[in-house]
Amino acid sequence: MGNKHYYSVNELYCSNKQKTYSGDASAAAFLLGGIGTGNVSVGARGELRSWQIFNEPGQFNFLPYTFFALRAEVEGGEAVSKILESKLNPPFTHPEGTLRCELGGLPRFEKSTMSAEYPFVRVKLEDKQVPVQVEMEAFTPFIPLNADDSGIPGAYLNYRVKNPTNQPVTVSIAGSLANAVGFEKYDIWNHMKLNGNPVNEYQERNGLKGLFFRGENVPEKHIANGTMCLATSEDDVTAKPLWFQGEWTDGAQDFWDDFISDGSLDVDSGKVQEGCAIAKIYDFSYLHFSDSIGSICIKKVLKPGEERVFPFLLTWNFPNRVRDWGDTDKHVKAVQEYHYEIVGNYYSTLFQDAWTVADYMNQKKEILEGDSRKFSQAFFSSTLPGYVLEAVADNITILRSPTCFRTENGDFFGWEGVENTVGCGAGTCTHVWNYAQTVAFLFPELEQSMRRIEFLQETQADGYMPFRTYRPFGLPAWEMLPSADGQLGAVVRLYREWRLSGDNRLIEDCWDGVVRSMEYAIRTWDTDGDFVPDSAQHVTYDTELYGMTSMVSTLFFAALIAAAEMAEYMGDQERARRYRDGAEKGAKLMDEKCWNGEYYIQLIDDVDKYRYQYGKGCLSDQLLGQFLAQEAGLGYVLPKNHVKKAAESIFRYNFIERASDFGHVQRAYIFNDEMGLTPCTWPLGERPRFPFIYFGEVWTGIEYEVAALLIREDLLEEGLTIVKAVRDRQDGYRRNPWSENESGYYYTRAMASYSILNALSGFSCDQRKNQMSFQPKLNQDNFRCFWCNGKSWGIFSQKKEKGEIRQELQVLYGEKDVSVIN
Repeated sequence: MGNKHYYSVNELYCSNKQKTYSGDASAAAFLLGGIGTGNVSVGARGELRSWQIFNEPGQFNFLPYTFFALRAEVEGGEAVSKILESKLNPPFTHPEGTLRCELGGLPRFEKSTMSAEYPFVRVKLEDKQVPVQVEMEAFTPFIPLNADDSGIPGAYLNYRVKNPTNQPVTVSIAGSLANAVGFEKYDIWNHMKLNGNPVNEYQERNGLKGLFFRGENVPEKHIANGTMCLATSEDDVTAKPLWFQGEWTDGAQDFWDDFISDGSLDVDSGKVQEGCAIAKIYDFSYLHFSDSIGSICIKKVLKPGEERVFPFLLTWNFPNRVRDWGDTDKHVKAVQEYHYEIVGNYYSTLFQDAWTVADYMNQKKEILEGDSRKFSQAFFSSTLPGYVLEAVADNITILRSPTCFRTENGDFFGWEGVENTVGCGAGTCTHVWNYAQTVAFLFPELEQSMRRIEFLQETQADGYMPFRTYRPFGLPAWEMLPSADGQLGAVVRLYREWRLSGDNRLIEDCWDGVVRSMEYAIRTWDTDGDFVPDSAQHVTYDTELYGMTSMVSTLFFAALIAAAEMAEYMGDQERARRYRDGAEKGAKLMDEKCWNGEYYIQLIDDVDKYRYQYGKGCLSDQLLGQFLAQEAGLGYVLPKNHVKKAAESIFRYNFIERASDFGHVQRAYIFNDEMGLTPCTWPLGERPRFPFIYFGEVWTGIEYEVAALLIREDLLEEGLTIVKAVRDRQDGYRRNPWSENESGYYYTRAMASYSILNALSGFSCDQRKNQMSFQPKLNQDNFRCFWCNGKSWGIFSQKKEKGEIRQELQVLYGEKDVSVIN
């Protein structure tokens, strides 16, 4: 092909082994929590951080004195006690050392190693002073096609401890949690502020023992009015429901002294000795130990060589989601003053409180864990390269991050991403969700929810579809220029949902909206009637493109073909013919006018007449409609040979080998010697005076889109090179492997990564005919991968035996009646 080789064959076509992250990989943070429940993250040291469970983003939220600790005592020896985290990482530049609530002065393990196979994260802790081996495994149930059980507000935290000595070892593990009900951020001294009075209760119910946290006098509508729980199913449990409420760090001192003394907790250990006065030289009332911390402790004796699990359940329930998108100063002020209405959380309709969540997780543990492990084992037993599996699996996190949520009635929504304290890009932005494929293939009911909202609630009488959803919240519809890529893409995605579900009612319900939307598109963007858009076309670059552009045109052609398929089913043959003929006519004309022999350009008389065009540039998104058409099973909308050549040209011209050699003035997402795919270059010169404002940025969603196109065109090395470059950047040091950022953390567009799995396996599904097919692109003689078809999921394998290719399909979950065609 003439393209440069950026990786060796062994690097690209490697095993399925996943990366590991040492304790100093401070960017690595694995999210625990379900779909629409909020999250807490596990860091590479084994610490819990980023407590985003209070109905709004909170990337830097921390809970004081919240940690797990171990005490191990070999029979006849001295006890060793340490926090179950590896040592703290520099820089140590805080003006007062560490915060008191971080307990930086307590001993920790020498080193840690984090690994993950979604939805499971493991942190192995090592220390020569500790006589036992310790590994934490944490997960929130994740079961494709089961959105409810994948939407549980909690996590299993299991500490697996092994005694490698020839002596019995008494081991205790204590978990401590702050009651954050009524949470209102922090004061200037980083003390957690609460509205109302926290109440910590020790309970024993239905085979569980643990702490139940609630609040008194918390405003009814407060977004952090709810409950929390830390519990265990073990019998040998002691508890300190409320740490000693003294001064300074008295509560922490009392807990630690109590724990390390005998590995059990004493409720009354914090009583102040009679006659013990507290100095009051100055007014230090603001340093009164007022945090409501509770702890539970499990104690076991491990025989020589024995391994035991110390299981904990961490759950929460905060039902008061605000009836708003929460991405403005107005929203922040409304929250502060309680001037808002509540739309509620779906998960709170399933669970009364946090204890109910814990009880459900305990009673259903065998099923929830079993099905989650089935998925994980099926997914990671694949023959696909490890970095490919990372790209797909690690971005599932977005679906279960603060980016996505479900309201009380079950509707599913998503920001584009989230900032530190607010959402970013409100309204399930249609042109961003064009790229995302994960939800559609793993939880089709949630994706269908978005389509129903777009066509049944948002599409107006004239066919205009706002590209940001507001009406379900009782808010005025978004009024601005229509999004050409978003509105057209919604039609294609509706067709995708139809194929994946086989649900004819979905089309019947949405058909009127489709007709209005398509007629609006034709008269608005195709002003001269040649079936090629030519007027102002608002796109995901937050600008309007003018003239002929293959980016919007391919979406237009794909939408016409999809609409024709739906029209035929609805018995509207005249409209079906019109749409099909229009797609064929427009594609032929656009191909003739915009194809320059290597790629598709923007056809515009004066590229500088309007700001933010791309003209003769090589646009990475030039085949966006082709990408979406392939994911929807619509085939080619442009000549196959031109699609392949254009995809190859995108890689040749837009893949940047060294970021520092590619100058631009936009936001920078890659740096120094990092590699990545930029949205546009001008290999023929004639760059506009002011090109579109994101041309120099590197968005992983576009990178995955182009990679999928390349792979489908048998340009495997080029496609895999892009995917590997992305995942090399997400290394736990420079970036979080479980958050591919764009305009915010956990950015929706990155869920385009699921298309890499579809492309490499050659997966196609049409539930209307109960058919699936696979055409693996690599390892054809010995191929294995996960699949999900909207009604069931499992493992597909293909082997060459005695000169013949044999295919096998395992159904691990869902409907068993599946037909496979070659």
